[in-house]
Amino acid sequence: MHLRDFDFTLPAELIAQAPAAKRDGSRLMIVDRQQRSIRHDGFANVGNYLSAGDVLVVNDTKVIPARLRGRKIGTGGSVEVLLLHEVSAGAWEVLLKPAAKVPAGTKVEFGAGALRGRVGERTENGAATLHFTPPDVLPALAELGEVPLPPYIKRQQPAESREFDLERYQTVYACQPGAVAAPTAGLHFTPELLDDLERRGIQRATLTLHVGWGTFQPVRNDAVEQHRMGAERYYLKASEAERIKRARELGHRVVAVGTTTTRTLETIGQETGGIHAASGWSELFIKPGHHFRVMDALTTNFHLPRSTLFMLVCAFAGRNLMLEAYQTAIANRYRFYSYGDAMLIV
Repeated sequence: MHLRDFDFTLPAELIAQAPAAKRDGSRLMIVDRQQRSIRHDGFANVGNYLSAGDVLVVNDTKVIPARLRGRKIGTGGSVEVLLLHEVSAGAWEVLLKPAAKVPAGTKVEFGAGALRGRVGERTENGAATLHFTPPDVLPALAELGEVPLPPYIKRQQPAESREFDLERYQTVYACQPGAVAAPTAGLHFTPELLDDLERRGIQRATLTLHVGWGTFQPVRNDAVEQHRMGAERYYLKASEAERIKRARELGHRVVAVGTTTTRTLETIGQETGGIHAASGWSELFIKPGHHFRVMDALTTNFHLPRSTLFMLVCAFAGRNLMLEAYQTAIANRYRFYSYGDAMLIV
């Protein structure tokens, strides 16, 4: 497979810069793989395309304010830090900007010096290890950190926007801090919609995958098979695994909410041959040719061309059908990416 096989042209004005006024007010495209059909609706009506007994599997990771702006101790030079994941107590893998001007040994302070860091060696993927003092970083992030919005969201982030994004760039069921990006397919659910789905007999199961740089690393090789995903930490409890397993045994559908949930379920399915309680690091790259072991349907946002996320949906629904669906979305002015509209693939 070649990278160009997953390319399409997207008008810049369709890249959503802010979410819909109400979470479930986004649009919904329904793609039927068997019928090869495309329908249009609103996300508030997603329950009309699910059945009693189906189980929605959601990712309850919580986005942390992972972007820090600091200064080099001694020179005062500016440093931007994006936390990726904690390696050990007080040590985080980070992306530094400008990376070339922040060598190993550089000391950085944030705010009025309440939080400090020392840069360690570079890692294989161009990141670095940053050793923090004090080692418990999360309290300082609450005061000093910024929401790590994707780079295609171009607006500035004043204080009032920070509070807005802290709420809206987060699912309503997020409760496990550790992600540096939101599992955006879940952003469309409201408590009221989740209650309505429960009344319809649609179950919900929860897993955790802390979304990191691996989800968004660009594919740099024209030969897609040469790409390697970054590792991301995941957990699935026994009670949640049993709920998913039971639904499958009764002939109901497992509906993955988002690509991060998909990769977690399929990682576990590949490693164990089924669905069981598990924890570990997912490096699974799902591309066309992947044999899906666990999930039956997928709700997701609209993704970047040439991205591993778009390749995943092509693997699930077929490249030609997905290219047709995306061209239909563009023609109908759907909103793309993190704050955009949604697709349900059945």
